[in-house]
Amino acid sequence: MTQTYYTEDHEWIRVDGDTATVGITDYAQEQLGDLVFVELPEAGRSVKKGDTAVTVESVKAASDVYAPADGEILEANSALSSEPALINSSATGDGWLWKMKLSDKGQLEGLMDEAAYKNHIG
Repeated sequence: MTQTYYTEDHEWIRVDGDTATVGITDYAQEQLGDLVFVELPEAGRSVKKGDTAVTVESVKAASDVYAPADGEILEANSALSSEPALINSSATGDGWLWKMKLSDKGQLEGLMDEAAYKNHIG
């Protein structure tokens, strides 16, 4: 069963077993504006919860995207290299950033569900 969690920093993490797909929320991409560049992580890289995993740049600013849990990067969304605007048009779909193998699913317990996240952003 796939579950989606949200962080206070506006990342989403969609978990299916021990594998997770990570991206930024619609709210985050709206705040950033038109994205023009994404620095993607290398497959095989280990990340700790809270580490900067990706940097996205918009016409307004650059922003770090943090790992919502510990794990190993399995794959980055290579389509974003040539089309970073996919994040603007489909932040929770085709605009995903990376897939990872989770090393501690217990870290998900501190994250928000969709209702809590909607409440968080007001």
